[in-house]
Amino acid sequence: MLRTTPFHARTGPLCQPQNWRRWAGYVTAGSYELTHDREYHAIRSSAALFDISPLFKYEIRGPDAVRFLDRVVTRDVSKCQLDQVLYTPWCDEFGKVMDDGTLSRLSDDAFILTSAEPNLRWLLDNVLGFKVTVEDVSDSVAALSLQGPNARAILNRATDGAVDDVRFFRQTRALISGTDVRITRTGYTGDLGYEIWVGAAHAEPTWDGLIVAG
Repeated sequence: MLRTTPFHARTGPLCQPQNWRRWAGYVTAGSYELTHDREYHAIRSSAALFDISPLFKYEIRGPDAVRFLDRVVTRDVSKCQLDQVLYTPWCDEFGKVMDDGTLSRLSDDAFILTSAEPNLRWLLDNVLGFKVTVEDVSDSVAALSLQGPNARAILNRATDGAVDDVRFFRQTRALISGTDVRITRTGYTGDLGYEIWVGAAHAEPTWDGLIVAG
């Protein structure tokens, strides 16, 4: 059975064309209006908010986290600094690309990996011999993408200026509507953008805080 995301109570009434698409077992709004024109121009001239909660999210923790990730992704994880985000693909033993996503360093021995397709089994297949744990937190973490030239100004209003110093592919923590969120300066629109990661139980107040700020 298809599920709704933690933001569905907010996105549902806004989806005028009822253009729902399937994504990783969820239904998400494919567009909010009958034509795409205003949404496109919002991203290019102002800002737009996307629900990206269906992304798969895996927490990797333990003293061997860096060694383990160096084995399974193509980037040099030992060079990843605290609060840095890497974009990386990962390959099978024959060098064929299996998927790609972002890898965020939360602490010395903790990371979170995102992907568009399920990869838990493959990660667990490679964990033998490493002192790490791999946890699927996909359902417990909701996510939004705020993209467009006004994204920084909107987030600063929502967080009391928390993102002014966040560089490209870096992250910070902040409060939105009193809720602790993780903010990464990442996205896929080719414009200024951020992604906001929040506990699923606090998704709606986070959405509301961004809408008020924007």
